[in-house]
Amino acid sequence: MGGGAGIPASSARPQTRRNVELGLLLFVIAILAIYAAVVEGNAIGKVTGDFWVQTAVIAIIFLAAHVAVRFLAPYSDPVILPAVALINGIGVGFLRRLDLATTKVADRPDLSVFGGDGFRQLGWTAAAVVGAVALMAIVRDHRSLSRYAYTLGLAGIVLVLIPAVLPARYSAIHGAKLWIKLPGFTIQPGEFAKIALLVFFAYYLVRKREVLSLASKRFLGIDFPRGRDLGPVVVVWLMSLMVLIFEKDLGTSLMYFGLFVVTLYVATERVSWLIIGLGLFLGGAFLAYFLGKTVGGPFLNFSERATTWLDPFADADNKGYQLVQSLLGLGTGGLTGTGPGAGQPTKVPEVWTDFIFSGLGEEIGLFGLTALLVTYLLLVERGLRAAINVRDSFGKLFAGGLAFTLGLQVFVIVGGISQLIPLTGQTTPFLSAGGSSLVANWLLIGLLLRISDASRRPAGGAPSGGLGGSASGGGGGAPVQIKEMPTEVVR
Repeated sequence: MGGGAGIPASSARPQTRRNVELGLLLFVIAILAIYAAVVEGNAIGKVTGDFWVQTAVIAIIFLAAHVAVRFLAPYSDPVILPAVALINGIGVGFLRRLDLATTKVADRPDLSVFGGDGFRQLGWTAAAVVGAVALMAIVRDHRSLSRYAYTLGLAGIVLVLIPAVLPARYSAIHGAKLWIKLPGFTIQPGEFAKIALLVFFAYYLVRKREVLSLASKRFLGIDFPRGRDLGPVVVVWLMSLMVLIFEKDLGTSLMYFGLFVVTLYVATERVSWLIIGLGLFLGGAFLAYFLGKTVGGPFLNFSERATTWLDPFADADNKGYQLVQSLLGLGTGGLTGTGPGAGQPTKVPEVWTDFIFSGLGEEIGLFGLTALLVTYLLLVERGLRAAINVRDSFGKLFAGGLAFTLGLQVFVIVGGISQLIPLTGQTTPFLSAGGSSLVANWLLIGLLLRISDASRRPAGGAPSGGLGGSASGGGGGAPVQIKEMPTEVVR
């Protein structure tokens, strides 16, 4: 591929792969347009003249994001943005389909595309993409975030605790205290807390990785850490138990604790930390279940959720109703589904948020859900690839944590609606209705694009500018200093 005659290959301008990204985005837009047409054909009986309007707005949003990435992160992975655009676009289209389902059949042809949950989600998508682009413009070197690690860590803890200390009428929905209810809308601060906490975890573990890697005893071929080094894990474990007990949500508790333990494993490469973390979490969950059965009080909610999970059909008309309808919806869809717009997704409670995967499953079937899960898996894989290729340890831990956060969130919600684990209050990233989750996850994608740009940029190339504008972190206070690691850049 190298340049003209007489020009060494090493001096040829490296490819940014932005045209690949553009081609994938155009393919995604075509899929979304076909999906919108099929939905209207099945739900209305005909394809109206404005079926393309919502897809056109989505196209404008994502093509604008593509142009921004060309300037702000030109070397970033070309697959990340199109993959997110596909999931996000399907989410917007399905919410439009739910708007049609709640409208009388005779009135559906006249239902405006500029209204309902579908249009509201479209507005949140635009705001989320603007937020991600603004973050990339501000944070031009991901290492600069390490200068604010303790501040962000404290902010993350405060965001986690706010719903727990508020009265239930201001924070509880369906038993879980995860929200802040304001006039006209709600905010889920924990969605933003996970990113802030991850910055702190990555910074802390870069500084303490050598100490935490020390082994004390060897058991069954696995080196276990010294007892004195268990302090940070125990602290985060206790914090996750507080979330489980006082915010009454298993998914958020698992998210925070799993995030820390996996980041710790990546930093130290000790399998023993995974074993210890899994043992502590399972032990804490079992203890909460047992206390809920015997003592009640703050443990009762989790105990009831666990009981419903074990046998949802025992109380199918009351406490098990959500899970039963979810399983029936997935079963009705079978392998190929009833077709977009041809199912009855509104029979599943909370299909707009927690159970959107079940509603989709009825209409696109197991094959369609598998394609969505593979798209999520591709996002996680690209995030891990950025973590492997980036040249600094903070970036490796941070990118790895961001990718794992996305994967764990999908596991928690899909596991809940399929009865693999107890139900949680988590939303499916980029699919579910709601502004907090969508904005927070797009910020996560913005950071992944930033780190991916750094990992694929030729050695010695200037970063795309920003907070900490130079590659060394420049501009006020040095970020955490890490030994450069020569790694092959995978393109």
